[in-house]
Amino acid sequence: QVQLVETGGGSVQAGDSPGLSCVASGLTFFRHVMAWFRQSPGKEREFVAAINWDGRSAVYGDSVKGRFTISRDNVKNTVYLHMSSLKPEDTATYYCAADNDPTGRVQEAPRSYDYWGQGTQVTVSS
Repeated sequence: QVQLVETGGGSVQAGDSPGLSCVASGLTFFRHVMAWFRQSPGKEREFVAAINWDGRSAVYGDSVKGRFTISRDNVKNTVYLHMSSLKPEDTATYYCAADNDPTGRVQEAPRSYDYWGQGTQVTVSS
């Protein structure tokens, strides 16, 4: 059974630089593209960042480009999201996701991802 467990959310101040972690189990971690998405009430799920199997290629959503960094540790089966210069509009539930696509292409659409974590809330106060 695949499990993705996110940690690190909470209430932060604008300008803070917290990090999120997602530990995966039940899958061969290094074979999966990993991604972060976020969703606010009443909005569609938004692509944040994704990283290929060896961590050498990453893609970012326009709203976080230059402020967020995704990374992974294939020994620890963990993907990270380092966030900086947070804004109130970054407030959302952040989800970790894993893609089963054997080609290893980094995708931005939520429908491309097969496994999801339960999410962790990040609330940014001004």
